[in-house]
Amino acid sequence: MLVVNPACGDEMRLGVLVKDGVLEDAAFQVRGCPAAIACGSALAEWLVGRSLEEIRAARVRDEIAAAVDGLPEASGHAAVLCADAVKKLLALMGAGGA
Repeated sequence: MLVVNPACGDEMRLGVLVKDGVLEDAAFQVRGCPAAIACGSALAEWLVGRSLEEIRAARVRDEIAAAVDGLPEASGHAAVLCADAVKKLLALMGAGGA
């Protein structure tokens, strides 16, 4: 599944393995700035072991920004890209938005 930030052109592909409503594995590929790559990595790590309900209820942007020890204002779009990816993933799985 692919999401793109139209403002800067960063792209993220996200793939997950879900079993019994829990994410067992996650993989990402990012084409973009270093912040987007770091946030993609943090997202993949953050997703593993969480239930779809837990993910749906989370404030993904804030979780990922915290996971990378904060982001400068100019790089905040990287955490938004992750939140957009999770929102699209949940929509594709029929679990609502993030």
